[in-house]
Amino acid sequence: MNLIVAVDHNWAIGNKNELLVSIPNDHKHFRQETTGKVVVLGRKTLATFPQGLPLKGRTNIILSTDPSYTVKDATVVHSIKELLETLKNYRSEDIYIIGGESIYRQMLPYCDTAHITKINHIYDADTYFPNLDEMKNWKITADSEEQTYFDIEYVFLKYQRIDQPKVTL
Repeated sequence: MNLIVAVDHNWAIGNKNELLVSIPNDHKHFRQETTGKVVVLGRKTLATFPQGLPLKGRTNIILSTDPSYTVKDATVVHSIKELLETLKNYRSEDIYIIGGESIYRQMLPYCDTAHITKINHIYDADTYFPNLDEMKNWKITADSEEQTYFDIEYVFLKYQRIDQPKVTL
């Protein structure tokens, strides 16, 4: 199972329910990775999308603890157990965890690949992704040339888990 996220130098991912920065090439990378695949996200992340609608061209699975929460054109699950059961219907390599912070933290133990856009800047932030560089069971297996958007430098990194995830689907 994959996850995909853009982080700053301190592994921050957002501030006040907004992305830290919008980099067109990062959005393109996200679309290329996830189109035609399964994306898993939380209710708060969905609310940040245009008109609060699921992403087109993908199977959207929303995790919300609210039992009455429904979303048109998406599957809603209400627990990690229910999510994992639902994900058994899909190939693990086609599943992408896309946020937010709580969903990333809960699902990281089940993932084996992390697609990280690492931004060489420190932003004001209130949400963070776990620092994979500090985890012995994750290592960088691919990286891009440094890229620049205006004065923002960033790279695309691929991390692989070197032990087995908690669960294989």
